[in-house]
Amino acid sequence: MNTRYLKFPTTSELLRVPVDAVVCVKADGNYSSIVTADGVEHIVTLQVGQVEQRIAFMVTEGDNRFIRIGKSLIVNRDFISFINVTRQKLILSDCRTFSQELSASRDALRSLKEFLENISSNGTTY
Repeated sequence: MNTRYLKFPTTSELLRVPVDAVVCVKADGNYSSIVTADGVEHIVTLQVGQVEQRIAFMVTEGDNRFIRIGKSLIVNRDFISFINVTRQKLILSDCRTFSQELSASRDALRSLKEFLENISSNGTTY
């Protein structure tokens, strides 16, 4: 098994999360909230940009499943199930047990919607 993990150590704790279980990362000042597929939110003492760098380091080259939406949100496109640009609504779900509603700017959601419309299931654009 070749599972890759994001690791977030502190002086007294270690958070270890499989990369493919990360649903989204939300900014909260100098902290970030990492939401996993089991619905748990983990707070880490890193800014979103620092978490983004760790994700980029851990995923294989060409893996573009993580998309930065504006300054405060990174989403795993595998969990995107609904986008409403007008209402600024984004739903991330595994379509079975987990669902989370988020909001983002219209411009960010419009760009995300266009990107997803132009990408095929194997990750290539057409």
